[in-house]
Amino acid sequence: MTATVEVESSDEPQASGLQFPPGFVWGAATASYQIEGAANEDGRGPSIWDTFSRTPGRVFAGHTGDVACDHYHRYVDDVALMAGLGLGAYRFTVAWPRIQPDGTGPVNVRGLDFYDRLTDELIGKGIDPVVTLYHWDLPQTLQDRGGWTNRETAEAFAEYAQIVYARLGDRVKTWTTLNEPWCSAYLGYGNGVHAPGIQDPAQAFQAVHHLLLGHGLAAQALRSAGAQTLSITLNPTAVAPLDPGNPADVAAARIVDGVGNRVFLEPLFRGAYPQDVLEIMGRFTDLSHIRDGDEAIINAPIDVLGINYYTPTYVSAQPGQPAALDTPGSEGIAFRKPVGPVTDIGWQIEPGALTRLLNRIHDDYGVPMMITENGAAYLTGPSAGTGEVEDLERVDYFDSHLRACLDAISHGVDLRGYFAWSLLDNFEWAEGYRMRFGLVHVDYTTQQRLPKRSAKWYSEVIARNGLEGTGTAG
Repeated sequence: MTATVEVESSDEPQASGLQFPPGFVWGAATASYQIEGAANEDGRGPSIWDTFSRTPGRVFAGHTGDVACDHYHRYVDDVALMAGLGLGAYRFTVAWPRIQPDGTGPVNVRGLDFYDRLTDELIGKGIDPVVTLYHWDLPQTLQDRGGWTNRETAEAFAEYAQIVYARLGDRVKTWTTLNEPWCSAYLGYGNGVHAPGIQDPAQAFQAVHHLLLGHGLAAQALRSAGAQTLSITLNPTAVAPLDPGNPADVAAARIVDGVGNRVFLEPLFRGAYPQDVLEIMGRFTDLSHIRDGDEAIINAPIDVLGINYYTPTYVSAQPGQPAALDTPGSEGIAFRKPVGPVTDIGWQIEPGALTRLLNRIHDDYGVPMMITENGAAYLTGPSAGTGEVEDLERVDYFDSHLRACLDAISHGVDLRGYFAWSLLDNFEWAEGYRMRFGLVHVDYTTQQRLPKRSAKWYSEVIARNGLEGTGTAG
């Protein structure tokens, strides 16, 4: 029986001890450019990440997603891996350049055929396909015309969403429009560490709006076409003042929260940008790109909010500090460097921040949520002795963050599922292949897959729908 993302809410207690609610969805997530490969096959057009990764100095060691995990050719084996782990759902991304190579115009049927085969393979193994329509691989032709700074891109995105729904909508129940528009806007157009590699706060804020507008237009189109469950995935900042007793630190945290969180959450759930954020935006752009009626479109109803969480943010007031390029308007604010235990990518580990974040969104917006990404980068590889990957640090990370989810559920948070990031080691954007987040180890030379200790542990959690008896690594 296929798992479903549509979990009914209830006034009854949602979890018992270390058990998750009945019907809780267990899955894993990937993204198209990070795993598919086949960059020049079957009519796929170039994306901004093809261009960016092939530009010297942009990605670690010149790595690209040209081959990645070769999932395009190995999807049958990868789905069999998922089934072996007991996954109830798989969150994958459709690559826009496979469907419309130029972002608009003729449809590439061979691209749709791939996702058709993948969807059928998943359903055949009892795994629910959860589709994300955009995970950063914008067709390069659209970027050449301004990308997400151009209103045309938002309108084109809605058309693309309808095309994909027309092919897969009879089998896919849950549709996510965008993954992490914060990253697309602020890393792509703010500090330039992601494609398209631009550093301009005005363009960053224009991209924020057109990404949200694209979401709203696509959500309207999908709902009209009959989509059952609509979603958007954000990576809200678990931001806190370094000294909660210092009013200046509290004010600094509110600015960062505004630019990083409320700029998305408020128009999505309350139909308007917050005034303090508009004032910050207005320092860099005249806001003429925000037209009458846009915020109402962005406010299109959704059924569940996807939350991607990895690490907290602590800030303090520090006069004279230049703004962080990924947070325009943050002049005079210092971002604390990670302290305590960190993952191999350098991200601070603090499960309690996830609980606080979920509680805050529940209290402020009352929206059902799913963890659509959570995981940790550790470079642990196969041991010389056993050949197994004993990634005990990752087991600890997952265990502690699942306990944080249970803490939020006990607070009353309507949390409906958890997707581990990631199913496979993969192309990790500007980090190339040097950072490994996967439950499954990938040998990039042979493409051999090897489930890690964390995969086996996660499989046991899924089977129990809880943490009883699983313990923690150590």
